[in-house]
Amino acid sequence: MTQTRSAPVAAITEPSSVSVRDLRLSFGSVSVLSDLNLEIREGEFLVLLGPSGCGKSTLLNCIAGLLDISDGQIFIKGKNVTWEEPKDRGIGMVFQSYALYPQMTVKGNLSFGLKNAGLPRDEIERRIAQAAEILQIGPLLERRPAQLSGGQRQRVAIGRALVRDVDVFLFDEPLSNLDAKLRSELRVEIKRLHQRLANTMIYVTHDQIEALTLADRIAVMKNGVIQQLDAPQVIYNRPVNRYVAGFLGSPGMNFTDGEIALRDGAAFFTAPGMAVPLHKYRASKGTLQPGPAVFGMRPEHVALNAGADWPFSAQGPCEIVEPMGSDSLIWTQIGGQSFSVRVTSERAPQLGDIVSVGFDPINASIFDAASGERL
Repeated sequence: MTQTRSAPVAAITEPSSVSVRDLRLSFGSVSVLSDLNLEIREGEFLVLLGPSGCGKSTLLNCIAGLLDISDGQIFIKGKNVTWEEPKDRGIGMVFQSYALYPQMTVKGNLSFGLKNAGLPRDEIERRIAQAAEILQIGPLLERRPAQLSGGQRQRVAIGRALVRDVDVFLFDEPLSNLDAKLRSELRVEIKRLHQRLANTMIYVTHDQIEALTLADRIAVMKNGVIQQLDAPQVIYNRPVNRYVAGFLGSPGMNFTDGEIALRDGAAFFTAPGMAVPLHKYRASKGTLQPGPAVFGMRPEHVALNAGADWPFSAQGPCEIVEPMGSDSLIWTQIGGQSFSVRVTSERAPQLGDIVSVGFDPINASIFDAASGERL
């Protein structure tokens, strides 16, 4: 797999705010990032998404200058910053751990870097007041970190980056230490912050909800390689491989092992208990060829109590009901393989009921069984 297949640098015509070119990073004989290319547009909110160990935080630290790369170049606002110190790159960084000085007040934390940079007192006061207004932390300026909640501390950490008046903000999993309610609230605040400032933001997370709700584009990473780089809805609806399809989506996509077969020249996906006509499926390249394949269908694209007028329908027992608030996840079987359906809670069947499910292959994702690539 190559970078250029899923992240075509040449396709971006507007000026880049951050440009990563042929970046390589190795620790001894271990290659962490290899020939990585990434163009981030001016004012874009780009999310680096992937599981722990995929290289997303490592890439962010390379952009920030916290790690020395083995080869390649990094440009910020057209300037080659490959060997510049972090303080000279025109970036503001927000860490997962807040990294606040416990002995200083909120105001002291916000002003510390500005004082070291030699800014005039009135300019420091102006920037602190502006950041406090945007982040709604004005009443907290005289408190110390120990007197703040987790959400308030993270607002201060964001404010410390904000007062630097930089072009690019880097966020390294800033919400992962917070509870679910605070994560949701601060996610909205970060979205509003980007809309208000229109600065370039690069955000690292393993949380797909954060990625889908915040990003203009998402770069899904695995083993130091960008698997797919595109708008959230494109990645969600047309994942380039099985890895991306399985990583995004909660609940996850249904996968069924089978094969592509031709019947009188028409393509079908076949598996035990399944024969799905594929004339409406949008193939990525050319036409579908016979061979082993994996059929993917998201639970929300499956209808319950489907009639014979659906392109494909089948019956099976309701084995599990998972209440999810307004929705419920129903588990049944098609041809001996587990299959989930997302329905509104008031439509959820009872355990043991025989349910009829149906779907339209136009919503499917089909992958090569060997390579995992989208067909």
